Amino acid sequence: MFKNRAHLSKLGVHRPTMAGISGSKNEGADSIVLNGGYIDDEDHWNFVLYTGHGGQDTQGRQIRNQQIEDSGNKAFVLNYHFNLPLRVIRGYKGDPKWSPSWGYRYDGIYFVMNYWQELGRDGYLICRYHLEIEYA
Repeated sequence: MFKNRAHLSKLGVHRPTMAGISGSKNEGADSIVLNGGYIDDEDHWNFVLYTGHGGQDTQGRQIRNQQIEDSGNKAFVLNYHFNLPLRVIRGYKGDPKWSPSWGYRYDGIYFVMNYWQELGRDGYLICRYHLEIEYA
């Protein structure tokens, strides 16, 4: 458990203190935080249908299409093609069924199993990533 995003960042679990995706379009994504940032996210614990980044206004509404070429979105494409793992952290604002009641919790290693674009609930194209947990 981690008390806040600064704590996650300081310990290197998830470096950005605001962004949901940590990584780059040249190296892939190393971690994500699920914390209710996108209405199209679907958390099923052992798999997640994750929404890429971009296209939101300050109230969290999707107001334009997401682009697969954007840095965080492209990072997931690299994870898919090179079978790179990423850490999943769940925050207290995420799906109440799976999220902690306070702070942030590291929940394991996931892999990107597939990606595509589709119309989101707000009527704009979103990038979607099917993530699955790694079982030993």
